[in-house]
Amino acid sequence: MTLDPDAVSTVTFDSYSTLVDVDAVESALEHHTSLDDPAPVSRTWRERSMQYTLVANHLEAYETFYEINREALTYALAAHDVECSDDEREEILEAYHDLEVFDDVRESIERLRSAGYDCYVLSNGNPEMLESMVESADIGDLLEETISAHELETFKPAPELYRHAAGRTGTPIDEIVHVSALWFDVQGAVHAGMNGAWLDRKGDPEEPFGPEPDAVVAGLDELADTLEN
Repeated sequence: MTLDPDAVSTVTFDSYSTLVDVDAVESALEHHTSLDDPAPVSRTWRERSMQYTLVANHLEAYETFYEINREALTYALAAHDVECSDDEREEILEAYHDLEVFDDVRESIERLRSAGYDCYVLSNGNPEMLESMVESADIGDLLEETISAHELETFKPAPELYRHAAGRTGTPIDEIVHVSALWFDVQGAVHAGMNGAWLDRKGDPEEPFGPEPDAVVAGLDELADTLEN
């Protein structure tokens, strides 16, 4: 696992779990349901959402990430026997428009920009979701652009999405490092020809399957340390 800062000119960031905290939806779940512990429902929701994107790629059954999130939430509530009206479900879903930004995001991206790197978001989120995410995180002035899976109607880790991102940034693909808290997203980037940095905020074990990341960092400040060297 070696990431050469001199060989990188552009950084792309995943959004959910990387820049903003999807676990923050637990407060919405708690507020709109009778749950005492919303964490299991939140985990099922997130896991099902990721599974649906992977299945959608194989079935060529694209829906926006917001719609997929709605369907995943519907499943998670049913799986945990949680009663919830359609209006309450929509209010829970809207939490994705106002997720908490991680503390290290703005300062770290500022450091990367100062070091000469162009910074983008590359996300499964549809454009409306990304617009609200960038506004909520207050990082619009630090990003060149956001790149959405909606542009190709295919989700990560499809290699064409990462290649599309390289074209959008105008950067040779091997000069991009993609940063994500999702292991399969990092592997997708590496497979497509990017450098991949796994943001392991929770101290999870390394994945024994698939290509290794070029770097593993515990926070975005550590990524900035690596790329500034």
